Amino acid sequence: MRLWQTKEELTEILCSLVNHQSITGSNAEIALAEYLYHLLAQKEYFQSNPELLKLHPLDDGRRLLTALVKKGDAKETVILLSHFDVVGVEDYGSLQNLAFHPRELTKEMEEIRDQLPEQVKQDLKSGKWLFGRGTMDMKAGLSLHLSMLEKAIDNEFDGNILLLTVPDEEVNSKGMITALPVLNELQTTENLTFNACLNGEPMFSKYPGDPSHYIYTGSIGKVLPGFYCHGKESHVGEPFAGINPNLMISFLSQQLELNESFIEKIGEEVTPPPTSLMQRDLKEEYSVQTPHAAIAMYNVLYLKQPFDQINQKLLAGANKAGREIESYVNEKAVNFASMATDFAPSEINVNVLMYEELYNEAVKRYGKNEITRRQNLLVNQRDKGDRDFSTLLVQDLAAMCKDLSPMIVLFYSPPFYPAVSSYNDPYIKDVMDYVMEKTSESFNIDLTVAEFFTGLSDLSYVGPASTKSTLSQLTANMPLQNNGFVFPDDIMEKLTMPILNIGPKGRDPHQWTERLELTYSFEQLPEILTSAIHRLFTRKE
Repeated sequence: MRLWQTKEELTEILCSLVNHQSITGSNAEIALAEYLYHLLAQKEYFQSNPELLKLHPLDDGRRLLTALVKKGDAKETVILLSHFDVVGVEDYGSLQNLAFHPRELTKEMEEIRDQLPEQVKQDLKSGKWLFGRGTMDMKAGLSLHLSMLEKAIDNEFDGNILLLTVPDEEVNSKGMITALPVLNELQTTENLTFNACLNGEPMFSKYPGDPSHYIYTGSIGKVLPGFYCHGKESHVGEPFAGINPNLMISFLSQQLELNESFIEKIGEEVTPPPTSLMQRDLKEEYSVQTPHAAIAMYNVLYLKQPFDQINQKLLAGANKAGREIESYVNEKAVNFASMATDFAPSEINVNVLMYEELYNEAVKRYGKNEITRRQNLLVNQRDKGDRDFSTLLVQDLAAMCKDLSPMIVLFYSPPFYPAVSSYNDPYIKDVMDYVMEKTSESFNIDLTVAEFFTGLSDLSYVGPASTKSTLSQLTANMPLQNNGFVFPDDIMEKLTMPILNIGPKGRDPHQWTERLELTYSFEQLPEILTSAIHRLFTRKE
């Protein structure tokens, strides 16, 4: 019996999914995976084939779900990919208690219409939009995939459908990284060939009020560089006896924040410049001693730039900041000496190193066994998240080589999203052309194919890399690599497959006005997705 086919049924399952407050890292994130398992376990198909419906554990207690519907002895398989975690709801303010109740929240939005932005007012007036955290990003996509799974159970497709839905996409993509060996094992045990991975992330508007309907053939890339600034502490009464890392990090910010040299344009897609996601000193309590270290991390998005080129730009920014720090402090010391005649200024020199260089220096001084022992001890005592723990590993090495101070150390932290694209794949191009033609004929809607989904997605771990670039420079400068974390580039290479993203229409992801447009998403898109899956099973060799 089909339960998730009509607009009303899809709206109902969406609301039930949104009711689970599956904020990344919460208990509700675990509960939602179990709820999905419970829903699917009631299907007669999975009662007859229980081994094809599974919850798979992450190493932290969370779980991802796979549901495989097989078509006889067919090998050809389309993966339907989604995530079920959502971001927090602090931004909802007084509406926070309604954030996970879409119908009630939508009614409340009507009550406060006069307080809303103009675009939101217009959408409310149409009566076609449903508000709530996760309605757009991305439980609507998951609801549609459940609908497609029902069609597969009724033998509608000429191949296998594998539903894969994961936690943690909004933070570290740990769910998708854990899913990679699961996919590899399923491929072997069930004798599958992965034709393509079809993601259901919602379309992202390029500007407020953008009327276009987008489908995607790839996903944007992201690196998260960290800059550890190790200064030299001093009493505030003797500022020239040391070097304040807060000063160092301010010069670094001037070099990297919004730096146009990182902007990349491919077709109509333009990446935003870097922006800081973290900037603070590492002093834990107040005193009149200056901090000894500070940390900054930057969001860097890319499309087709080789990784080594991005690394060179980051390193160049750090080197330029280092020279400007030297010039600034030396100038200020000379000015101070002109008034304090008993003060003799001394020149400072800022060292700029990659993490790998700092690690090798520490090994040279103390031996590899000692460095391994110290890092193992930190791993076993770990009580910090990836960003803070990466910083701690760098800080420990810097403390062993503090005579190199003042120094700026460039390193990388998870998450890392490779830029991926199937834009030039004739197979995916054929599917997209077919879907565009069918959508125009059936609904008089002109779909726009964009090469890159710009909201970041888990497609980054299964799609073809958009540029031929070795990742060894990244992993060698990632303190977490082999310290409780392994970036799975080997298994990613094995699983690389064509990718595409066809998702619902919404607005304002990660905002308190997040909302889903219901007519396109739940009336027209089910037919569009069905056509796309049919076409994916008619591969032309």
